[in-house]
Amino acid sequence: MDYVIVNGNLIERSEARLDIEDRGYQFGDGVYEVIRVYNGKMFTAQEHLERIVLSAKKIGMELVYSVEDMKKQLTELIEKNEVKLGTIYMQISRGVSPRNHPYPNPVVPHTLVAYTKEVARPIPNLENGVKAILKEDIRWLLCDIKSLNLLGNVMAKQEAVAAGCYEAIQHRGDTVTEGSSSNISIIKDGKLITHHADNLILNGITRRKVLEVCGKGNIPVVEEPFTLSDLDAADEVFLSSTTSEITPIVEIAGKQVGNGQPGPVTKKIQALFDKEIEAECGSLKESIK
Repeated sequence: MDYVIVNGNLIERSEARLDIEDRGYQFGDGVYEVIRVYNGKMFTAQEHLERIVLSAKKIGMELVYSVEDMKKQLTELIEKNEVKLGTIYMQISRGVSPRNHPYPNPVVPHTLVAYTKEVARPIPNLENGVKAILKEDIRWLLCDIKSLNLLGNVMAKQEAVAAGCYEAIQHRGDTVTEGSSSNISIIKDGKLITHHADNLILNGITRRKVLEVCGKGNIPVVEEPFTLSDLDAADEVFLSSTTSEITPIVEIAGKQVGNGQPGPVTKKIQALFDKEIEAECGSLKESIK
């Protein structure tokens, strides 16, 4: 039996119903998170849930759910669905109201939904790396908000898939921003360089963990914009996200990165990141299957 959460209620997926005038459906008026589950435990749940509260606040939504309330509900969902290795998707919209662009006045109850999915770790990609294309970043200027408005991201990802690649590395003019569904980092002379957290990128939870483990592993970090030329000259490139973890990029726009293999600094960061997962969720040995 597959269960989902709708507005605080744990129900069978077959019974779940959403109103056609929900603003999440009609306007993309809401926020979301994807949380990784290892060994039946959420990884970095606190950080994800704090971010959805912040994203909601940035679009004028004051949530009635606390981080602890949401964490409790999601834990119950994992246990009910017996998820060992997968993800939780959750979204909160501004609620149901007759279609009109302005926010409902008075405020209506927000709509919260969540469901689980079995998702294996992307071991082949982690070990061998992936290919990427370059794509002009056409999205809006509030990319720090994890909103439901993802059409620009979807179009970029589809272009990558159509080209036989895994990701689209986006850039505004000469400045590299992030991937269509990931953050992008480069390694040059042993130093990690990644775009600083501003309105042009999403401050990814995995990105934050990468910076944290680099500190523990004595890997120098520079948070500043880098150019397409810097990307082209990089010794190593990798993407980071909740589901992709730390994935090396070994080819960009048909050109090999470095020697075409995942590099030593990226591998070190992967190992440090795995230790963070194991510290919070237990051994990853079974997660490889």
